[in-house]
Amino acid sequence: MDCDEKYDAIQEKLQPLWTAQGFDDPLDGVMDRLDSDPACSSVHPEAWENLGSLPVPGWLGPKPGPTDRSKISTENFISFIDSDGCRKMADEAGRFVSEKILPDIPLMIGIDHSLTGGIYSVLARHYGRENLSLIIIDSHTDAVPMSALAGAIQYDVETNPSSFHDADDPFLYNRPDSYNASSFVHSLVNEGEVDFKNLYIIGVSDYPEKKSLRIKDKRIKKYTDAYTGLRRKGAKIITKKECKLSPQKIKGVLKKVSTPYVYLSIDMDIGANNALEGVRFRNWTGLDEGKIYKLADSIKEIFSNSVQLAGMDICEIDPRRAGEMQASGRDQTYEIAANLVKKIVFTQ
Repeated sequence: MDCDEKYDAIQEKLQPLWTAQGFDDPLDGVMDRLDSDPACSSVHPEAWENLGSLPVPGWLGPKPGPTDRSKISTENFISFIDSDGCRKMADEAGRFVSEKILPDIPLMIGIDHSLTGGIYSVLARHYGRENLSLIIIDSHTDAVPMSALAGAIQYDVETNPSSFHDADDPFLYNRPDSYNASSFVHSLVNEGEVDFKNLYIIGVSDYPEKKSLRIKDKRIKKYTDAYTGLRRKGAKIITKKECKLSPQKIKGVLKKVSTPYVYLSIDMDIGANNALEGVRFRNWTGLDEGKIYKLADSIKEIFSNSVQLAGMDICEIDPRRAGEMQASGRDQTYEIAANLVKKIVFTQ
């Protein structure tokens, strides 16, 4: 599911050049790498199974066909998001896990990160919320309600002469606080699906700078509170800068995991503009490939007889860009995603 409403994404979906090559489904791209890897093919075939993909309406896919292109518009995507379409799709993903996978371990390869919430919620009910930690690797905190984000943008328009936002954009006003890729973590904690103390978000680049925390405007305060409130209530947030300068801090924080089960969600934009390019959001420069693997190794170390993997996903892959030739060579998004699966899942 790819409901990105931004102008550039819409223009790409309307251009056959962006949709003619490569995989339509990121699951196929990752499985192609795993199937060709001897280390994975040596795993007993009964140990894992590819159960295929959930159905997604053509116009909500990453590469809409000619008959769907009339539906590709900002208005339609925003209508889908504002009517809680992301939550409905996330619930479908959770239902798939509940009916076809449990008590086995689910692994999802997807695009829109909001799908994570549906699977996590089902696992929290299965294992008990108090028994399940949520570890998210992401350049974005994904905990900002739409009203807080819109207010911050409005403030930027009013105070920043260089703002690239349009004050006349109607979609900056009167938006409901829907469940979506930018807010699903807020929804999970606000609705009591995950305990703050069992929430770990690692690698974020969008945590507000100190100067933002000093701004008195109530719109900015609401925006920054979406971040600082998580930490204040017990969530552990490690920024990308801390990942680079203090890698030992990651191990120290992860040692605090005390639940018998862990759900791991990896947003591939953790390597955007550095290790890879095949992701939807490239507004931050992420970690290089080596640091991504070291981060995965640190997470792998927490698993033992007392802490087990309950489920995992890899999200925000953009099939229009993943695996494409770049000036620096072929994009490595699928390869890196497959390597992360091998590190975390196939070496348990």
